[in-house]
Amino acid sequence: MKHRTLVVAAAALAAAAGLAVAAWWLGMHQGMAMMASPAAIAAAPADPSQWTIPQGEEATRRHVRDGLKAGDTDPVTGLRILNYHDPMVPGRNFGAPGKSPFMDMMLVPRYAGGDQADASTVSVSPRMQRNLGLRAAPVVEGTLAPEVAAVGNVAWNERLQQVVAARAMGFVEKLHVRALFDKVRAGAPLVELYVPDWVAAQEEYLALTAMRGDGLDPLRDAALARMRQAGMSEALIGRVALERRVLAQVTIQAPIDGVVTELPVREGTTVMAGMPLLRLQGTATVWAEGEVPESQAAALAPGMAVTATSPALPGRTFEGRVQSLLPQVDPATRTRRTRLEIANAGGQLVPGMFVEMRFAAHARSKALVVPVDAVIHTGRRSVVMLAEDGGRFRPVEVRTGRETADQVEILAGLQAGQQVVLSGQFLVDSEASLRGLEVRLNAAEPGAAPSPAAESASGSMPTHYTDARVQAVDGDTVTLDHPPIASLKWPQMVMDFRLPPQPPAGLSPGDRVRVEFRMQEGDVPQITAIERLNTPSGRTGGTR
Repeated sequence: MKHRTLVVAAAALAAAAGLAVAAWWLGMHQGMAMMASPAAIAAAPADPSQWTIPQGEEATRRHVRDGLKAGDTDPVTGLRILNYHDPMVPGRNFGAPGKSPFMDMMLVPRYAGGDQADASTVSVSPRMQRNLGLRAAPVVEGTLAPEVAAVGNVAWNERLQQVVAARAMGFVEKLHVRALFDKVRAGAPLVELYVPDWVAAQEEYLALTAMRGDGLDPLRDAALARMRQAGMSEALIGRVALERRVLAQVTIQAPIDGVVTELPVREGTTVMAGMPLLRLQGTATVWAEGEVPESQAAALAPGMAVTATSPALPGRTFEGRVQSLLPQVDPATRTRRTRLEIANAGGQLVPGMFVEMRFAAHARSKALVVPVDAVIHTGRRSVVMLAEDGGRFRPVEVRTGRETADQVEILAGLQAGQQVVLSGQFLVDSEASLRGLEVRLNAAEPGAAPSPAAESASGSMPTHYTDARVQAVDGDTVTLDHPPIASLKWPQMVMDFRLPPQPPAGLSPGDRVRVEFRMQEGDVPQITAIERLNTPSGRTGGTR
């Protein structure tokens, strides 16, 4: 008996849990509707003081008490109520006050002509600003000397290469360097060659110099010319004339300090005139080829000073200069190759070594600057959130210039002394996007053509249509009684619409009309076309 009672109790608990989940699911999906249902409002406690809500929604509780809704005029503020919304879910608008279906708080009214309905700003309460940690900084004048940074690899300075070649056909009798990358000093012996053609030319010259008599000078000059034609250097010819003996072997010396980077011959090798014997590479300076973003490459110029460091040599800093900006941009990384010449005292920098380079660009004249954190790059434009009086924030499109690690130059869009948001601007920007401020960003002056961005954003808004009956006409606003609109999931209701610039003449209460309209965040729907109907139509709403 006891076991059966436990089973029945467990079943009852499961059923209760299922009903609770179903009720939660139903409440969430009902809350996604654009208009709050009367049943949802009636379900709330009759006494607004019993609602568990944060402070600051007294206006909404008063609206519930007085039976106000969207389209009515608040007798306290004298402003027309546009709609109600949850500040945490600003993209959803409701036509009547009540408890938010999303959060444990009240819906907040939005008024036409009030701060919240400002078509170009977002209003954030001081309490919310503290919760978000919003910080602002002034726009100031200053000069920027941007420090461009790049990374790259060390390479040999090809301008310091020397190729030692044979001046005539001969034989390698001795090598004084035996392997690649052997270090040599300027003047050190490298190779000893035996050149048979030089022996014959030297013997002829020495024989003529030993002869005595008139008319021998032209013959001696001809012998000297043949030694030069054979490839003998002036230094070697001078030694032959001074020592008056045949120098069968010639020793080739290193022209510079460096390392051997190429050694194609060995002892006993036969070499021909012009054949490379070895290649020497100077190490006094090296190249570092860095990849600089093409947006920063314009700040560099040949001769600009640069400092380089390497993880392989901690604590060492090498000085250098920009040798040239190579006419090549990598299409994959959008970087431009820059060749630097860096002093290499002690030969510590070697090819392939990784280095980090910093360029000291020249400072421009004074310009407006803001912290880097204040600029939001959307991909199509750069935007800052401008902090105004009364807790209002306005997105402003700016044109940026040079940039350092913590500041960016503003070329257009701001003025000195204005305050820009540093932290939390992404949350404010999200609210601005939900309210459609991006469409109105930097709107043109009255009478000017709309910007392409505004036209594109406006063109992306869907157009809805419905038949309706005119209830009242007040200036540029018309109150319509329309049937349910399926495309917006709206029930039948009476609400205000904004008339087009040229409405039908003589529009009066009781007229049957057909309208096309677009939604507007922070304002009543905008009618794009309106047509008076002679007979009622049973057509329901839809979207084009």
